[in-house]
Amino acid sequence: MPPTQLPAYEQVKAFVKAQINCGAWRPGDAVPSEAALQQQFGVSRMTVNRAVKELAVEGLVTRVQGSGTVVAQLHRISNTLALRDIHEEVLERGHAHTARVVLLESLRANAAMARTLQLRTGAKVFHSVLVHCEDGVPIQFEDRHVNPAAAPHYLSADFQSTTPTRYLLEHAPLTEASYSIEASLPSLHEAKCLAVKRSEPCLVMTRRTVSGVHVASLARLVYPGVRYSFNGKFQL
Repeated sequence: MPPTQLPAYEQVKAFVKAQINCGAWRPGDAVPSEAALQQQFGVSRMTVNRAVKELAVEGLVTRVQGSGTVVAQLHRISNTLALRDIHEEVLERGHAHTARVVLLESLRANAAMARTLQLRTGAKVFHSVLVHCEDGVPIQFEDRHVNPAAAPHYLSADFQSTTPTRYLLEHAPLTEASYSIEASLPSLHEAKCLAVKRSEPCLVMTRRTVSGVHVASLARLVYPGVRYSFNGKFQL
């Protein structure tokens, strides 16, 4: 179901989740008031209240009596789920990895992207879109924005012989990473590139990496749910 056809309260939830996942809203940041969300989406106060209540139950926001709603502090289990290069994953399974470059470009950061990469609005940002395949079958749609200060020659890389992940690990050594994983329907373009129907659920990882003093990249990684599963070990 396209986002515009979602129930009204789900549209509000999707908006809040998107702001949190892209890093525009960080833990402790204030979420717009219910009155502001009501006006923004043109829905009833009851609809907004339901959305905020469900977000609180899911642990994404915290409702503070007399102070409004803020993005929740995420108390996550520490884990050894490493930042993996999909090329290596595929090789470990004994299969062949190939990649198709859909887009490589330089663009100007909008306000949301600028906040995420800690740049000024309108600053230059590198953008890449690739489709990764396992034995010729698409298994990942990768949409990545990169901070030129962290990897100034990113657009010159040969992504037929290396992956964006491997390139950044070598040229912008990782010092911090955060990610979220959720089920979502693909966009029309993502579905076409992955050769799936728009009604087919996908696993979507949003991953933000930091290298030293720079936020290096923000990647949206879309995996067809029927072709991929995440594996890792967790420890307290």
